[in-house]
Amino acid sequence: MDLLQVLKKTNRVICFTIFIFSLQTNSATTNKPKPLGQLGQSTTSTRIYHKPNSKSKTLYNVKPYEYLIIKHSKEVKGYKGILLNNGTIGYIPNNHIAVLPYQVNQKQTSNSPSRQSSRNSLANYSLSYVGVPYKFGGECFQNGIDCSSFVQKLYGKIGINLPRTAAEQALVGEPINRLEHLKPGDRLYFWEKKRGIIGHTGMYLGNGYFVHSSLGKKGVSTDRIDDPKWRNLLVAARR
Repeated sequence: MDLLQVLKKTNRVICFTIFIFSLQTNSATTNKPKPLGQLGQSTTSTRIYHKPNSKSKTLYNVKPYEYLIIKHSKEVKGYKGILLNNGTIGYIPNNHIAVLPYQVNQKQTSNSPSRQSSRNSLANYSLSYVGVPYKFGGECFQNGIDCSSFVQKLYGKIGINLPRTAAEQALVGEPINRLEHLKPGDRLYFWEKKRGIIGHTGMYLGNGYFVHSSLGKKGVSTDRIDDPKWRNLLVAARR
């Protein structure tokens, strides 16, 4: 996992403005970083408790769609163990968190993929920006970014210059015509009914997930491509 800052406050949850995540793949890798746990996402407002009991002390109030690090080895009946910033474990009810198919690894010294990196590496790297706020017309990871600028800047990190808008980007690259042919790092393009154009884009991560800067979720986040909301609007994919 590449380098990002950590939260300063004791007992705060380790969230995804902090870490870069590594997708689980079948390919063997050398010098594997030490895993911290598995990626999870809260499905509703909830709490992280000191003990696996809703009557115990509340350590953190969780908002909907917040990203968390799950420690499966600390699971107790009805509760999942959550890694906190100070290294301790808190507990969240099982039915308040979704388990995502990504492993969270310790930071490494590199903070961006090289030009020779595969799109698979780029997909992994893109998750470092989860939590960055959405801003229409925004081009800044610090202050806010829109969907097409997000994809444009990611591809720029491996030396590929894309046009600025989603509609223009959708004309560039190798077309992918079937969902089952998608690979991590492929670009996805969605129809915007209000304007009658291709108006949204994101990057495929693998295992049915993609990452995008989303107005609806107020920032960079992940979603499933088979969610009808997105599947019905998907009109193009490029590699």
